[in-house]
Amino acid sequence: MTEVTAVEILLVEDNPYDVELTLRALSEHHLANRVHVVRDGAEALRYLFGDEPNGRRLDPLPKVILLDLKLPLVSGLEVLRRIKADEYLRSTPVVMLTSSREDQDVAATYELGVNSYIVKPVEFEDFVEAVSKLGLYWLVLNRAPGQAKLPSAPRSASCWWRTRPTTRR
Repeated sequence: MTEVTAVEILLVEDNPYDVELTLRALSEHHLANRVHVVRDGAEALRYLFGDEPNGRRLDPLPKVILLDLKLPLVSGLEVLRRIKADEYLRSTPVVMLTSSREDQDVAATYELGVNSYIVKPVEFEDFVEAVSKLGLYWLVLNRAPGQAKLPSAPRSASCWWRTRPTTRR
């Protein structure tokens, strides 16, 4: 079995231009430390499940999977279906990052358990902004099951919920 290094983002995208823009946007906002790119649905499934009959278990899992809908070989919809059907992978956040604005695509992905559906902006600046916000949310702000507890603010922090006295009975 092949060793897999820790990946924060799995980017599943067949368009080289969109791959470049996504990596650039993440890099500009210091969110591209560990991104793994696969170019089609079959490659995504091999990466996630391995080639062995019982599959491989990535450890740790990516913090988020950015998945295009329209992929060669195996569709993004089928990749999503397989991820959400797998007990080990199903809690991994999957964000559809696609050019499709079709209502049936949005509905189908949410029916399968996608965590977010984002239509790729056409303008470069809008694309960079969308990807950077997406990265900030899923990599920094979101807390997934099994992640270490975030450090709490110091007791002296001036937050109303920290300064109110608590009584125990």
